[in-house]
Amino acid sequence: MTIHAHALLFDNDGTLVSSLDSVERCWSRWAREYGITAEEFARVELHGRTAVEVVGDLLPARLVPQAVARVEQLEVEDVPDGGVRLLPGTRAFLDALPADRWAVVTSATRRLAEARLDAVGIRPKALVSADDVTWGKPDPEPYLLAARQLGVDPARCVVFEDAPAGLRAGRAAGMATVALATTHRAEELDADLVVRDLSALSVLVTDGGVEIAVRG
Repeated sequence: MTIHAHALLFDNDGTLVSSLDSVERCWSRWAREYGITAEEFARVELHGRTAVEVVGDLLPARLVPQAVARVEQLEVEDVPDGGVRLLPGTRAFLDALPADRWAVVTSATRRLAEARLDAVGIRPKALVSADDVTWGKPDPEPYLLAARQLGVDPARCVVFEDAPAGLRAGRAAGMATVALATTHRAEELDADLVVRDLSALSVLVTDGGVEIAVRG
């Protein structure tokens, strides 16, 4: 299977990098500080959502701004302590792309996203964070904004995601979707193409755009 596009839009955590250990450490500490039980925390969907949405599910509205700032601080401070690592295939895949053909679209705040990306040497020309949108994934707003930043028709974009919420956002934006089975089982991911990670894909840049294909 080959997918043709003019621009590629990547989720960050679980797609380009992994910070799952850091997320678990920081959010567990945050939950203890705010007196949230493990049972309460387990009922909330965490991955692929903004911190504001997660915290809003757990705390009264008056506490949300301070609580969001606290978890962001914990996660930023954890980055230098092994809080982020590149996932297989990320470096080679991004290195094959012109800077104006791809963007990172993340549910993290800009401060946290830039800290994680900088730690692994990824510096996208276009970055959409939780701070840039009114509605986060699964709403299509983040991916539509990235398409506008790159000046590309949404229908000619491909979304790379590991989370169901992000894949729903990509589909709602009218974009093709590639799911990476890094944090969810393949059967849980509804996408045009499902692979284990970016190392399973090849990329070819042409005058007409970008071609993505499964290796082998």
